[in-house]
Order: sequence, then structure tokens, then C-alpha cells
Amino acid sequence: MVSEIRIYVEGGGKGKDRRADMREGFSKFLTDVVEAARSRKVRFSIVASGPRRQAYEDFRRALKDHSQAFNVLLVDSEGPVSDLKEPRAHLRQFDRWDLSMCAEENCHMMIQTMEAWFLADVEALAKFYGTEFNSNSIPGHADVEQIPKDDVIKALEKATRGVSNKRGKGPYHKGRHSAELLQRIGPAKVCEAAGGCRRLFAILDEKVDANIPWLR
Repeated sequence: MVSEIRIYVEGGGKGKDRRADMREGFSKFLTDVVEAARSRKVRFSIVASGPRRQAYEDFRRALKDHSQAFNVLLVDSEGPVSDLKEPRAHLRQFDRWDLSMCAEENCHMMIQTMEAWFLADVEALAKFYGTEFNSNSIPGHADVEQIPKDDVIKALEKATRGVSNKRGKGPYHKGRHSAELLQRIGPAKVCEAAGGCRRLFAILDEKVDANIPWLR
């Protein structure tokens, strides 16, 4: 079991408030791991770095500055992934990133984009957006990682096109909605529909000996 986990995630955009919201969103989504870690006195930090390049730079710096911690890079894949077990190869090819200084278990991706995770829990989306949400516009794909990134975004935009601005909602907007949706979607549902997400939970579960029931 490790003594500290630090996750450097793409997202949050500009501004401290949005990055704080994104940290809270991921913290809620990873609740089962976070609570298990803290109950075992394992320090757990989530850093919303904003742009993906910044997440990469922050992660590389952490490998030196927090060498005793289990450091994690979590970014969108931005496209299809041929092998979930070799994220470094994908990021080397797509972003030209050098990740030779870390192991495969340190690198994780939201495939093909974070929004794909939202499509795995249509019930949560409908509850968030209300009766004006058009669930028929969401692809009924058992593996959301197979849906092209552009199609994921288009599906969310189409499904929420008729949502009014009442209660501060309106059509899907990444900056306003993504952090809150992360707090609402069910991790078990996402892991069932997204292998990359399941890999993330499985490795974190192992690192803190969480024994999450729904992962078994």
C-alpha cells in the first residue's frame, strides 16, 4: 500500500474556481477510493491542471518533487486507443510526450474524452437536466469508448438542446456542467461501459487496498 496518491488531471480550464470545481468533481467520482485511502491514512490529492499539456508538465514535475507518492496522469485520449494496457505508447504517438520515466500504471486516459463517461449514465444526465432532456439522442453503445469524440459531444449537445436556462442549466456546456456531472454519474456504470475508467479504479483500488465491492 502506498503512502500518498496524487492525480494530475486534464480539465478545469482557466480560473481557480473552475479548477476547484473540477477537483471536487473528480473527488466525488472517486469517492470509494478517496474514502478508503483516507481511512488508511493514505494522503490523496487531485490536481486539476487545466490544459492537457499542463497536466503532463505537472505530472512530470511531481515524479521528482513527490517521488515517494504514487503519481497519476489522467487525460483525454482524444481518439481511439488500441491497447488499454499501454497508454504511454498512445500518448507518445498522439502528443509526442516522453513518459519513459514512469510505469504504465501511472498513466491513464478518458477514452476518447471525459464526456464519454457521462454517456454511460443516462439516468444521471436525465436527472440533472430534467424533463427537457432528450435521452433518445444518447447512443445506446455498451462500450462508450468506441464512440468518436466528436459524436460524443454532438450527442450531448443534441440531447440537451431543448433544456432551458432555468435553474442555471441550459444546453450542455463543458465549463459549467462537467464538474457537476462528474459528481452525479455512477462510477460502477462508467467502469462497466469504459475499460479505461475501470483500469483507473482497479489500479487505485490495489494501491490503497480499498476492496471496492462493485469492482469484483
